[in-house]
Amino acid sequence: MENGTSTAPKKWSFKGNEALTKASATSIRTVLMNIMGKIDPRDPRPTIPLGHGDPSAFPCFRTTPVAEDAIADAVRSAKFNGYALQQVGIPPARRAIADYLSKDLPYKLSSEDVYVTLGCGQAIEVILTVLARPNANILLPRPGFFLYEIRAAYCQLEVRHFDLLPEKGWEVDLDAVEALADENTAAIVIINPGNPCGNVFTHQHLKKVAETARKLGILVISDEVYDHLTFGSNPFVPMGVFGSIAPVITVGSISKRWIVPGWRLGWLVTNDPNGILKEYGIVDCIKGCVDISADPPTFIQGAVPHILEKTKDDHFSKIVNILRETADICYSKIEEIPCITCPSKPEGSMFVMVKLNLSLLENIEDDIDFSLQLAKEESVVVLPGVVVGLKNWLRITFAIDPASLEDGLGRVKAFCERHAKKQQVEKTSSSI
Repeated sequence: MENGTSTAPKKWSFKGNEALTKASATSIRTVLMNIMGKIDPRDPRPTIPLGHGDPSAFPCFRTTPVAEDAIADAVRSAKFNGYALQQVGIPPARRAIADYLSKDLPYKLSSEDVYVTLGCGQAIEVILTVLARPNANILLPRPGFFLYEIRAAYCQLEVRHFDLLPEKGWEVDLDAVEALADENTAAIVIINPGNPCGNVFTHQHLKKVAETARKLGILVISDEVYDHLTFGSNPFVPMGVFGSIAPVITVGSISKRWIVPGWRLGWLVTNDPNGILKEYGIVDCIKGCVDISADPPTFIQGAVPHILEKTKDDHFSKIVNILRETADICYSKIEEIPCITCPSKPEGSMFVMVKLNLSLLENIEDDIDFSLQLAKEESVVVLPGVVVGLKNWLRITFAIDPASLEDGLGRVKAFCERHAKKQQVEKTSSSI
């Protein structure tokens, strides 16, 4: 009686959400943590993180002092210690984001078009929650970003995949998009510049995407978290340019361009000069969803106008130049590894997708096995492609310092040579 045993129920009536547990098991963080758990602590070499896109860990990738000072000034002002009066974001932050994005558009956004979010992740969660009505489906790219998959499943929003075509610079397979869509399709997601492929869509291709969306009667969700991080032949073009053809929801953040992913300041923006999203209730639903969600810290919102308006171009050019250099290193070093193929040189973002040729390797079952054994033997972490939708591929980030990148890819080459099939080694030796 004193332990309460006589009144305890025969069976407790609560239970964990199995769908949530299952979803989290396939997240990038969970998979990378499992891989990192294989690293031999006795290895004296530094671990090379080629699996996760957080360049802030490396001194060559540093945010601008303008951003640091803006945060400090916002905190010291004591104006941003309280709750934001509006969950959609404080007015100066919304206005600044609208002005920042309008520079690349043929029309001007208003602050009412902007919803400030807790990073780009929350923006994704909001729009998928808004679209999740009974029987609805959404078209997602393969390969793509895992959060769309997980959140769609959690919202019971059916996912239908269209392929990105490596032989065409990872363009959208628009014929497949049309074949997949039906009367219950709500939206198509594109990621530009591309994560995980490192591609940058052309103006012409984006226009075709918009025209296809209009034909199908669906909206476009454009993930532009890597906006302007381009270093190839194609410049960054925001999908909002085509908002008059089909309504566009843009999601983005300051995380990547300013190298501050931990600050968690993002946005969801409606690019809809024809007012279609308002007419169909999407705008009101976004407001309602944001109203019952967490909002980013007010002091970061307070700093945003200064960050967006005062950052000089030399900060951006420095980051892009480093990424151009490391993308070149990444592409050239991968070409030296016989069992790995890179379909095209990355032109944007911080990643590249490479294909494994398992027929050239001994005792490697698949991309997950490759990643686990690589971590164990070489203390190098890469992301198995199955996590982003392509089995027996790998996603590699080049957003690290050049010396570490060369070291890491050198270790990958050594690993592949060590696991190469005997006949392949003999063939290579005889050809020299």
